[in-house]
Amino acid sequence: MKTYNKTNFFKHTFCEFQQVDDFQFPENTNYKSKSESMYFYTDEGVYRKSNHWGRVANCRWKLIVADNYKNQNIVIGFAKWSDFYPINSKEKIFLIDVNFENKTAKLQHKNNDTTNHLFSFSEVQQRIKQITHLFKDDKWAKYFDLEIEELRFKVITEFINSNKTLQEIKRMQK
Repeated sequence: MKTYNKTNFFKHTFCEFQQVDDFQFPENTNYKSKSESMYFYTDEGVYRKSNHWGRVANCRWKLIVADNYKNQNIVIGFAKWSDFYPINSKEKIFLIDVNFENKTAKLQHKNNDTTNHLFSFSEVQQRIKQITHLFKDDKWAKYFDLEIEELRFKVITEFINSNKTLQEIKRMQK
C-alpha cells in the first residue's frame, strides 16, 4: 500500500477528514491553494481549512462533521497520513455501506478485519449510483411479486456482497 505524506496526499486520493473545532492555523501556514483552502502539515497528518469538501481537484475528500454543518461554511478538518487511499488504482480496498432506513449508500474504506465484499473506487462509485436509483425509483419493482422494501433489501444486499451485475440479481428474483 502506498504511503502518503505532504508531497503526494493531494494526488488522486480518497480520505475522510474529521472536523476539528479547537485548532488555530499558524500565520505561516504550509500551503494556501488558489481556492483559498489552507493546509498545515504535521508528522501525523494534515489540517485543512476550507469551505468546500467532497470533490477536491482530482481527489474525493469527505468531511465527518457535527450535525450543524452547512456547505460553504469554512470548516477545519484533520486527517492522518494513513487515512489517505488511492482512487486511481484497480486495488479492491473499498466497500459499500447501505442504510436502508435512510435510503442511502456510501463508500467506506475496508478495515483490516472486514468480511465485506470489496471493490475498486470506480466500481463503488458506479454501484452507489445504481443503488441510489433503486431507492429513488419504484418502477423497476412492479414486475416482481415481493413488496418493494423486501425486494430492495434482497437486491441491494446481494449487489454489495458480490460481483454480480444488477441485471443478474434482478433476474434471480423472478
